[in-house]
Amino acid sequence: MCTLGILGTYYFRHYIYSFISLSLFVNHPGMLSKNQMKFIRSLHQAKFRKMYKLFLAEGPKVVHELIHSEYRIKTITAIEGWIKTHHKQLSAEIEVIPVSQKELERISTLKTPNEILAVVEIPENAPPDFNPANHLILVLDEIKDPGNMGTILRTADWFGIPRVICSQNCVDIYNPKVVQAAMGSIARVDVIYQDLISFLHSQLDKIPVYGALMDGKNIYTEELSANGFLIIGSESHGISENLRPFITHPVSIPAYSEEPGIRAESLNASIATAILCAEFRRRFI
Repeated sequence: MCTLGILGTYYFRHYIYSFISLSLFVNHPGMLSKNQMKFIRSLHQAKFRKMYKLFLAEGPKVVHELIHSEYRIKTITAIEGWIKTHHKQLSAEIEVIPVSQKELERISTLKTPNEILAVVEIPENAPPDFNPANHLILVLDEIKDPGNMGTILRTADWFGIPRVICSQNCVDIYNPKVVQAAMGSIARVDVIYQDLISFLHSQLDKIPVYGALMDGKNIYTEELSANGFLIIGSESHGISENLRPFITHPVSIPAYSEEPGIRAESLNASIATAILCAEFRRRFI
């Protein structure tokens, strides 16, 4: 009886603790105020993201990646089903607001919102210094399309490329469409915005500079190195003319169409990046 009494007390306390813990996070949908909605929607725009140093992340996959990264999540707004399933993973510092599907639709950047939206701090600390001679580094020149940027970051993550240098007129990596396309890779790839001319000047003679050009040498036959800068140009104009003098190794992806007069004019920037990175990595497995 004594043993049963102790066990009964233990399970009762465990049940009460679990209930209280869950109740801290779960309330009835409809708790998001008009001001909160207005604030979250403001983060759809770059000027407010910059002002408040916050960005939005949506969907279980993306938010899960950020929860388990060094990013600091300020607020989570989610439907009750997601909260009930995942509340134990969340830090007590994160404000959790249950919302209805209709409320989620009002604040989401997606056509079809997916369970959860998080407000996340933009880190202020610069990425740690490291020796570029030990790495392949992507240099992005005027990448404007959010989908391309997100896919390139995901590609860098896949191929173990630790750093991406962006021109100052590239799309903001905290644009919601970039965050969505990157699928959590922003948590693992350092991204720095630089004046590329000044940056490349400072790197002269340190490591090779590869550039993706239509008239470059065949990537599959050109000699490559395990390290270097790989410049990817804009979707519409390619690499800027003022950056081309820095390129020591122009490379291209050969077309295999038998009818060159009617083939595609060029590859999508993110697809080209993936093909080039794959070839660099294949050579140095």
